[in-house]
Amino acid sequence: MPLVSPVLMGILNVTPDSFFDGGRYHTAEEIRQKVGQMLEDGAGIIDIGGYSSRPGAVHISTKEEITRVGKCLGIVKKWFPDCVVSVDTFRSDVAEMALKHYGAALINDISGGDLDAKMMEVVARHKAAYVLMHMQGTPQNMQQKPAYRNVVTEVIKALQAKIVMLEAAGVNDVIVDPGFGFGKSIPHNYALLTQLKMFNLLQKPVLVGISRKSMLHKPLGISAADSLNVTTSGHVLALLGGADILRVHDVKAARECIHIVKLAKTSN
Repeated sequence: MPLVSPVLMGILNVTPDSFFDGGRYHTAEEIRQKVGQMLEDGAGIIDIGGYSSRPGAVHISTKEEITRVGKCLGIVKKWFPDCVVSVDTFRSDVAEMALKHYGAALINDISGGDLDAKMMEVVARHKAAYVLMHMQGTPQNMQQKPAYRNVVTEVIKALQAKIVMLEAAGVNDVIVDPGFGFGKSIPHNYALLTQLKMFNLLQKPVLVGISRKSMLHKPLGISAADSLNVTTSGHVLALLGGADILRVHDVKAARECIHIVKLAKTSN
């Protein structure tokens, strides 16, 4: 993908139960306005999700996910034909639909291929980019006592093994995501964030998705709705750690964060 790092990936959840923005974007006009605003604010990628992966999320059928995502993709393609689109799914049938019929550029798979054995083949056949995320467990049980001896080294090793599998399958455009909040405790998440530079060992672009997550707002005793300021603080740490892509709800604020961090780096 011809995108200059760091890139902003704007989140568009077309779900009723996502942890922050569930239920906000259902009509064509709501979707058009949201995507248009994110692009205007500086998003380089729009990440569309039709399955809530928050802890304890309700499991929905593949058919329902295809319906949700397909509707949204049609709207985005109509109004923003040049938009770089990512689809947040762990199901190969959803990925096939998005890649074949709507020209999606990326598949953002929270399971790293663990929840659908056909995913890697589908991505390879369409020569798409792939966001390889680490998750311990499933969205339904991942936060039930996650355990590691050394979370940073274990996540890196797991991602490295998956990279080998992806490249063997013919997927060469791989982005890695440590999977903040996906089978990790708050201390696990901060270990990953503060040692993010270790992920350079994988020699792949690194995506960080911490926007408004509980790792940020729970320690402060505030809600996701009140966590823009602390999210920006987290994004500064991620950028200083070398993040190439920030997956965000608030594109304008994240763009301003990138600008200030760049100024600080170039002034030395």
